[in-house]
Amino acid sequence: MIKKIVIENLKTLFYALIIAIFIRSILIQPFYIPSSSMEPNLLVGDRLFVTKFSYGYSKHSFPFSPPIFKGRLMSFSPKRGDIVVFKTPADNRTDYIKRLIGLPGDKLQFIDGDLFLNDNQILKTLKEKNNILYCGNIKLQTRLFEEKLPNGKTYIASYNIDQSFQNSDIFIVPDDHYFFLGDNRDCSKDSRYLSEVGYVHKNNLVGKAQILFFSSNPRVGSILKIWNWDKILRIERFFKKIK
Repeated sequence: MIKKIVIENLKTLFYALIIAIFIRSILIQPFYIPSSSMEPNLLVGDRLFVTKFSYGYSKHSFPFSPPIFKGRLMSFSPKRGDIVVFKTPADNRTDYIKRLIGLPGDKLQFIDGDLFLNDNQILKTLKEKNNILYCGNIKLQTRLFEEKLPNGKTYIASYNIDQSFQNSDIFIVPDDHYFFLGDNRDCSKDSRYLSEVGYVHKNNLVGKAQILFFSSNPRVGSILKIWNWDKILRIERFFKKIK
Protein backbone atom coordinates (compact mmCIF):
# COMPACT_ATOMS: atom_id res chain seq x y z
CA MET A 1 0.00 0.00 0.00
CA ILE A 2 2.72 2.47 1.02
CA LYS A 3 4.78 1.52 -2.03
CA LYS A 4 1.81 2.23 -4.30
CA ILE A 5 1.23 5.66 -2.70
CA VAL A 6 4.91 6.56 -3.12
CA ILE A 7 4.87 5.51 -6.78
CA GLU A 8 1.70 7.52 -7.46
CA ASN A 9 3.20 10.60 -5.78
CA LEU A 10 6.39 10.25 -7.83
CA LYS A 11 4.32 9.99 -11.00
CA THR A 12 2.41 13.13 -10.06
CA LEU A 13 5.64 15.02 -9.41
CA PHE A 14 7.10 13.79 -12.70
CA TYR A 15 4.05 14.93 -14.70
CA ALA A 16 4.04 18.27 -12.89
CA LEU A 17 7.72 18.73 -13.74
CA ILE A 18 7.09 17.94 -17.43
CA ILE A 19 4.20 20.42 -17.56
CA ALA A 20 6.29 23.11 -15.84
CA ILE A 21 9.19 22.61 -18.28
CA PHE A 22 6.76 22.75 -21.22
CA ILE A 23 5.18 26.01 -20.02
CA ARG A 24 8.58 27.56 -19.23
CA SER A 25 10.09 26.53 -22.56
CA ILE A 26 7.20 27.06 -24.96
CA LEU A 27 4.89 29.65 -23.42
CA ILE A 28 6.07 31.97 -20.67
CA GLN A 29 8.89 32.22 -18.16
CA PRO A 30 9.16 34.43 -15.06
CA PHE A 31 12.26 36.59 -14.65
CA TYR A 32 13.60 38.68 -11.78
CA ILE A 33 15.24 42.08 -12.32
CA PRO A 34 18.52 42.07 -10.34
CA SER A 35 20.13 45.33 -11.56
CA SER A 36 19.39 48.99 -12.23
CA SER A 37 20.24 48.95 -15.94
CA MET A 38 16.63 49.41 -17.09
CA GLU A 39 15.54 52.08 -14.61
CA PRO A 40 13.25 53.96 -14.51
CA ASN A 41 11.13 51.48 -16.50
CA LEU A 42 12.16 48.27 -14.74
CA LEU A 43 13.29 48.38 -11.12
CA VAL A 44 15.39 46.04 -9.03
CA GLY A 45 12.93 43.64 -7.45
CA ASP A 46 10.48 43.56 -10.37
CA ARG A 47 9.25 40.13 -11.46
CA LEU A 48 7.97 39.83 -14.98
CA PHE A 49 6.65 37.35 -17.50
CA VAL A 50 8.54 36.83 -20.76
CA THR A 51 6.74 35.20 -23.69
CA LYS A 52 8.94 32.54 -25.27
CA PHE A 53 6.91 32.28 -28.49
CA SER A 54 7.31 35.94 -29.52
CA TYR A 55 10.46 35.37 -31.58
CA GLY A 56 10.31 31.63 -32.11
CA TYR A 57 12.52 29.02 -30.45
CA SER A 58 16.20 28.23 -30.22
CA LYS A 59 18.17 25.98 -27.89
CA HIS A 60 18.16 28.90 -25.43
CA SER A 61 14.40 28.57 -25.08
CA PHE A 62 14.99 25.47 -22.97
CA PRO A 63 16.58 25.05 -19.53
CA PHE A 64 20.38 24.72 -19.75
CA SER A 65 20.31 25.45 -23.54
CA PRO A 66 20.58 21.82 -24.75
CA PRO A 67 21.95 21.54 -28.33
CA ILE A 68 18.87 19.73 -29.57
CA PHE A 69 18.67 21.69 -32.84
CA LYS A 70 20.41 24.54 -34.65
CA GLY A 71 19.08 27.97 -35.53
CA ARG A 72 15.54 29.11 -34.69
CA LEU A 73 12.22 27.41 -35.28
CA MET A 74 9.10 29.45 -36.11
CA SER A 75 11.30 32.53 -36.14
CA PHE A 76 9.76 36.01 -35.89
CA SER A 77 11.75 39.23 -36.07
CA PRO A 78 11.69 41.48 -33.00
CA LYS A 79 10.64 45.10 -33.33
CA ARG A 80 12.65 48.19 -32.52
CA GLY A 81 11.92 49.23 -28.95
CA ASP A 82 11.03 45.74 -27.65
CA ILE A 83 12.35 44.87 -24.22
CA VAL A 84 14.07 41.54 -24.77
CA VAL A 85 15.65 38.84 -22.63
CA PHE A 86 18.67 37.27 -24.30
CA LYS A 87 21.72 35.15 -23.52
CA THR A 88 24.91 37.20 -23.50
CA PRO A 89 27.27 36.29 -26.36
CA ALA A 90 30.18 36.21 -23.88
CA ASP A 91 29.06 32.95 -22.29
CA ASN A 92 25.74 32.00 -23.94
CA ARG A 93 24.44 31.34 -20.45
CA THR A 94 23.75 34.60 -18.57
CA ASP A 95 20.34 36.22 -19.07
CA TYR A 96 20.31 39.95 -19.82
CA ILE A 97 17.31 42.20 -20.36
CA LYS A 98 17.67 45.32 -22.53
CA ARG A 99 15.81 47.40 -25.09
CA LEU A 100 16.28 46.61 -28.78
CA ILE A 101 17.51 49.69 -30.64
CA GLY A 102 19.48 48.48 -33.67
CA LEU A 103 18.39 46.00 -36.34
CA PRO A 104 20.68 44.14 -38.77
CA GLY A 105 22.48 46.61 -41.04
CA ASP A 106 21.80 49.64 -38.83
CA LYS A 107 24.44 52.25 -38.07
CA LEU A 108 24.46 53.66 -34.52
CA GLN A 109 26.58 56.23 -32.73
CA PHE A 110 26.48 58.49 -29.69
CA ILE A 111 27.51 62.08 -30.49
CA ASP A 112 27.65 64.65 -27.66
CA GLY A 113 25.28 62.53 -25.59
CA ASP A 114 22.70 62.10 -28.34
CA LEU A 115 21.87 58.79 -30.00
CA PHE A 116 22.03 58.67 -33.80
CA LEU A 117 20.46 55.87 -35.81
CA ASN A 118 21.38 55.64 -39.50
CA ASP A 119 22.72 59.23 -39.31
CA ASN A 120 19.43 60.56 -37.88
CA GLN A 121 19.26 61.80 -34.32
CA ILE A 122 16.72 59.98 -32.16
CA LEU A 123 14.13 62.52 -31.02
CA LYS A 124 14.68 63.19 -27.32
CA THR A 125 12.21 65.22 -25.23
CA LEU A 126 13.12 66.28 -21.68
CA LYS A 127 10.64 65.00 -19.09
CA GLU A 128 12.44 65.55 -15.78
CA LYS A 129 15.47 67.78 -15.15
CA ASN A 130 16.49 66.36 -11.79
CA ASN A 131 15.68 62.74 -11.01
CA ILE A 132 17.38 60.25 -8.68
CA LEU A 133 18.04 56.73 -9.93
CA TYR A 134 20.27 53.96 -8.67
CA CYS A 135 23.30 52.27 -10.14
CA GLY A 136 23.82 49.40 -7.75
CA ASN A 137 23.82 51.12 -4.37
CA ILE A 138 25.02 54.43 -5.83
CA LYS A 139 22.50 57.21 -6.35
CA LEU A 140 22.69 58.96 -9.72
CA GLN A 141 21.41 62.44 -10.43
CA THR A 142 19.80 62.07 -13.83
CA ARG A 143 17.69 63.70 -16.50
CA LEU A 144 14.80 61.72 -17.93
CA PHE A 145 14.00 61.95 -21.62
CA GLU A 146 11.29 60.46 -23.78
CA GLU A 147 12.97 58.99 -26.85
CA LYS A 148 11.07 58.18 -30.03
CA LEU A 149 12.31 55.55 -32.46
CA PRO A 150 11.65 55.65 -36.23
CA ASN A 151 8.79 53.14 -35.88
CA GLY A 152 7.00 55.46 -33.41
CA LYS A 153 7.93 53.48 -30.29
CA THR A 154 8.50 55.76 -27.28
CA TYR A 155 10.09 55.06 -23.89
CA ILE A 156 11.86 56.87 -21.06
CA ALA A 157 15.67 56.91 -21.06
CA SER A 158 17.85 58.20 -18.23
CA TYR A 159 21.11 60.14 -18.64
CA ASN A 160 23.47 61.02 -15.79
CA ILE A 161 23.72 64.79 -15.34
CA ASP A 162 27.42 64.77 -14.44
CA GLN A 163 29.05 61.94 -16.40
CA SER A 164 26.71 60.91 -19.17
CA PHE A 165 27.88 58.64 -21.98
CA GLN A 166 28.88 61.24 -24.58
CA ASN A 167 30.62 59.87 -27.66
CA SER A 168 31.19 56.44 -29.13
CA ASP A 169 32.62 54.66 -32.10
CA ILE A 170 30.32 53.89 -34.99
CA PHE A 171 28.47 50.60 -34.55
CA ILE A 172 27.36 48.69 -37.66
CA VAL A 173 25.01 45.85 -36.74
CA PRO A 174 25.97 42.61 -38.57
CA ASP A 175 23.48 40.38 -40.36
CA ASP A 176 21.34 38.25 -38.02
CA HIS A 177 22.40 40.37 -35.02
CA TYR A 178 20.81 43.06 -32.86
CA PHE A 179 22.00 46.07 -30.87
CA PHE A 180 20.65 46.56 -27.34
CA LEU A 181 20.79 49.44 -24.86
CA GLY A 182 19.79 49.74 -21.22
CA ASP A 183 17.32 52.55 -20.48
CA ASN A 184 19.55 53.66 -17.61
CA ARG A 185 22.24 54.68 -20.09
CA ASP A 186 25.02 55.36 -17.59
CA CYS A 187 24.47 52.16 -15.62
CA SER A 188 24.20 49.47 -18.26
CA LYS A 189 26.53 46.92 -19.81
CA ASP A 190 25.03 46.51 -23.24
CA SER A 191 25.91 46.38 -26.94
CA ARG A 192 28.15 49.44 -26.62
CA TYR A 193 30.64 47.21 -24.79
CA LEU A 194 31.75 44.78 -27.44
CA SER A 195 33.96 42.63 -25.21
CA GLU A 196 31.19 42.08 -22.64
CA VAL A 197 27.94 42.07 -24.63
CA GLY A 198 28.32 43.51 -28.13
CA TYR A 199 26.04 42.49 -30.97
CA VAL A 200 23.55 39.77 -30.06
CA HIS A 201 22.84 36.96 -32.53
CA LYS A 202 19.19 36.18 -33.23
CA ASN A 203 19.66 32.66 -31.82
CA ASN A 204 20.46 34.18 -28.42
CA LEU A 205 17.03 35.79 -28.06
CA VAL A 206 15.02 34.17 -25.27
CA GLY A 207 11.76 36.12 -25.34
CA LYS A 208 9.88 39.39 -25.04
CA ALA A 209 9.11 41.05 -21.70
CA GLN A 210 5.34 41.51 -21.52
CA ILE A 211 3.86 41.82 -18.04
CA LEU A 212 5.23 42.95 -14.69
CA PHE A 213 3.31 40.74 -12.28
CA PHE A 214 4.99 41.44 -8.92
CA SER A 215 7.42 43.95 -7.46
CA SER A 216 9.16 44.45 -4.13
CA ASN A 217 11.86 46.85 -3.01
CA PRO A 218 14.90 44.87 -1.76
CA ARG A 219 16.51 48.09 -0.57
CA VAL A 220 13.76 48.36 2.05
CA GLY A 221 13.76 44.71 3.11
CA SER A 222 12.96 41.10 2.31
CA ILE A 223 9.43 40.11 1.31
CA LEU A 224 9.64 37.60 4.17
CA LYS A 225 9.18 40.56 6.52
CA ILE A 226 5.40 40.46 6.29
CA TRP A 227 5.01 43.19 8.90
CA ASN A 228 6.80 45.59 6.55
CA TRP A 229 4.86 44.82 3.37
CA ASP A 230 3.33 48.30 3.26
CA LYS A 231 6.83 49.66 2.56
CA ILE A 232 8.38 46.71 0.68
CA LEU A 233 5.67 45.83 -1.86
CA ARG A 234 5.20 48.09 -4.89
CA ILE A 235 1.52 47.27 -5.35
CA GLU A 236 1.10 49.97 -7.99
CA ARG A 237 3.41 47.94 -10.26
CA PHE A 238 1.51 44.65 -9.96
CA PHE A 239 0.19 43.30 -13.30
CA LYS A 240 1.48 46.26 -15.28
CA LYS A 241 2.02 45.94 -19.03
CA ILE A 242 5.64 46.53 -20.02
CA LYS A 243 6.24 49.22 -22.63
